[in-house]
Amino acid sequence: MNVALDLFLSFFKIGLFAVGGGPATLPYLMDLTRTRPWYTMEELANMVAISESTPGPIGLNMATYAGYQAMGPLGGFFATMGLVFPSVIIIIIVAKFLANFSKNPYVQAAFSGIRPAVTGLIAASVLSIIKVSLFTTDFKPIWGAIAVAAIVFPLLQVKKLKKLHPVVWFIAGAAIGVIFKL
Repeated sequence: MNVALDLFLSFFKIGLFAVGGGPATLPYLMDLTRTRPWYTMEELANMVAISESTPGPIGLNMATYAGYQAMGPLGGFFATMGLVFPSVIIIIIVAKFLANFSKNPYVQAAFSGIRPAVTGLIAASVLSIIKVSLFTTDFKPIWGAIAVAAIVFPLLQVKKLKKLHPVVWFIAGAAIGVIFKL
């Protein structure tokens, strides 16, 4: 199959089924590491970091980055369009039937089941990112990385610090990584 078409269709599927926003794309992006030669699990962890540190929706940034990894700028375009296209179609349909759609008990029941399933998918993806970020491939702890995560996580629970822009945390993490050669 043509790489551009494969990128578009792969990200179209992700866009169609990644209910819950950007983090919900992670399980699908992880699956692509197993089924496509476009990027590795380690590169996926880098994509998450880069996507979080750049402006725009994380899912969109990740699609663009993944497409770029696979095929350069044109790949970024096809992956991004593939991710966005299902949302555009669904939003047009939902907007047309919004009044009835949101009050439909079957739709409400479906979303009551979808939300916890998406939460489980995101949690599984987070655990995979933790493995790649905090442990070596043979699952030995990277103590410096664990220390950074152990410091940042509780600091983000402090109300005043939670308001800091994410870029502050990325810059701090990058600085610590360079200084301590993590």
